[in-house]
Order: sequence, then structure tokens, then C-alpha cells
Amino acid sequence: MKRHALTFMEAKKFGPGKYADGEGLWLVKSTLEAGKWMVRLVVSGKRREMGLGRWPDVSIAEARERAATARRQLRDGVDPIAERAKEKFKPKRLTVAEAIEGCFKARQAELKNDGHAGRWMSPLTVHVIPKIGLTPIEDVDQHVLCSVFEPIWHEKPDAARKAMNRVNLTLKHAAALGLDVDLQAVMKMRALLGKRRHEVKHIPSLPYQKAPAFYRMLCEKVFVTALALRFLMLTVARTSEVRFATFDEIDNDVWYLAPKRTKTGREHRVPLTKEALLVLELAQNDHPDRLIFPSPTGGPLSDAAMAAFMKREGFSARPHGLRATFRTWAENETNADWETKEGALGHTIGNQVERAYQRSDLLTKRRELFSQWSVFIDSSSKRQ
Repeated sequence: MKRHALTFMEAKKFGPGKYADGEGLWLVKSTLEAGKWMVRLVVSGKRREMGLGRWPDVSIAEARERAATARRQLRDGVDPIAERAKEKFKPKRLTVAEAIEGCFKARQAELKNDGHAGRWMSPLTVHVIPKIGLTPIEDVDQHVLCSVFEPIWHEKPDAARKAMNRVNLTLKHAAALGLDVDLQAVMKMRALLGKRRHEVKHIPSLPYQKAPAFYRMLCEKVFVTALALRFLMLTVARTSEVRFATFDEIDNDVWYLAPKRTKTGREHRVPLTKEALLVLELAQNDHPDRLIFPSPTGGPLSDAAMAAFMKREGFSARPHGLRATFRTWAENETNADWETKEGALGHTIGNQVERAYQRSDLLTKRRELFSQWSVFIDSSSKRQ
């Protein structure tokens, strides 16, 4: 038998069946017009068949070369079938931007509102992606990261911290995909940049003595931002909870926040005072499933819009700082217990064992505290 038995013309004439070419190479025809190539190999003492492509797309010469390559691999102790499977599932190279997007999608379910507010991505889209977004993630080392973080390491420590943590998560995600990344890149970058000299600053809050004047100013405004800030003050909720609030979360005089809407991941009931219900009445619309305080475009208000309003009115405090305003007032001006004050802010109270025995969310006590707070901040307001 010749070393190679098949010719192009013979292969073309053959009907359905198996035709040997030699050295384990076979042409398997399913019809007169179509077929496939395969090579028979002995791998770990067992006969295996390995496909080499469709005929006539793969020529006889190409099929012979592929068969020879498989035999060489086998001779060198490599299983060609297993090796091809590895290549098939080998992850493609990703850029930093692509890896970040993949990491975000993988974590999206863990984020509030599925991350639609953009807060998880924000430090990355501002500081990381513009500089190294097109860099292959496998090429990222401590020196590449230093070029990104050095300009903001001391000047913008909070942004640097958030971006750094998210880059570290992205590298871990890429490693889980099978990519060859340096999981210690962030740690080594921190060693190169050293300690940050910037002191952590707390979010500016409003002295509680000025809260009535601020609330009175809000009552003189009729647009959505002012209404949202009034509701924020009266409920001392987190800004994201207010910005994404919908009317179908309101049941009589209680605002129900589902676990996915809270920072603690637990359901939170917020008692609504008469003043808070008045704000809801002023914000009323014909779409109970839509936002209570929509932006002009119909989406949620942004933190920046609320903060900008306060700045324009001459207040240095930030919206989130109003929670500290309430907490300081409650500490100095009321006899409320610690659990009630912390519960009013939606904080987790006690450890896991204590929470197992304390099933009440102290709604009645919190309602009384909120009523006192409402009277305090609304005491100097004069409305028709």
C-alpha cells in the first residue's frame, strides 16, 4: 500500500463511506459532496479519533500536515486531543476596559439598583479607563498602576481608594477567567507609592441649630430638588434611597425599603410624619411605579445636583451630612436610646446573636423620634 493512497480526483468520486489515506488518516464521506477528515491515534494505550476539519474545505495536503502535527505531539508526550480542547477554551486577551466591564457585570447583582446609578464604575471611568483602558489586562503590573494612581494618591485619596479596590477586584475576576494576571500588582503599587499623607475628611454636615433655617428655605422652593431634600431631612434616609424612591414603596404612613435598596441588605421601614406625607403630596404624580423625585430627564436626581443646590444657597454641608445633623440633634436634645437613634439612620444594631433575639425594628420609638425632629426643623416654617 502506498504511503498516501488518496488523490483529489479519487476523493471527489467517492460516495458515502470511510477511505484510508495512510498513517492513520481517513476521509469519512457523508455524501458525494461532503465529508470530514480524521486521524486515528493511540493515546495512553487507547485508540482515539481526532477530527481534522471538513472536506473539501480542508485539502488532502492540509489534512496530512494536521495529522503529522498530531503524531509529533503524541511522540513528544502531548495529548493532541486534550491540547486542542485547551486551546478552544483558552480565554481571549482582554483590555483593561473589557475586564472592568466583565467584573462589573459579574458583581452587578450585589450592587444597589444593579449599579445603574454608576457609582461603582465612576472612579474607574474617570481615573483608570482613560489612561490604560486599551492596555491588555495581562500587561498590568505595579508600574502601570503607578502611572494611573500617582497623580491622585495624595490629592484625591477617597477616589484613589475606591478605584484601587475595584482594580484589585478586576484582576481577581480576570484570574478566574484563566488569564495570566499579576494578582499582587495593587499591593506592590501601594508599596511603591507609600502612605497617603492626606487626612480623611468627614462629609460636611449642617450644625443642627441651623437645620430649621435650612428647612425653612427649602419650604420656600417648589421644585423637585428642594422637595427631595425636605424628604431627606424628615426621613434621614440615605441619598440614594431618596433619589430612587417610588410611590409604590409608600403604604399609608410607612415607607418600605426592600433589602436591595438598603446599604445593610435588610428591609427597612421608615415611619412618615405628617410633614413627610405633605412633601409626598406636593410631589404626587399619576405614575405610582415611577420615581417620586425625578430629574428633568425622568431619571433619578444625582447626588451632585442636590449638593450643587445646597452650595448655591450658601450651605457648605452635603446632603449625606444631614444624617449627621439629625444624629447630633438626637444625641443632645432627646432622651432616645442608642438603638432607636441608630435604627432611625438605618444602621445595623448589635451583632448577629443580639439581632437574633431583638426581632423588633423599633418602629413606634422611631416614629416618636421622627415626630420630635419634624417639629424641631419645621418650627420656624411659615406656609399657607
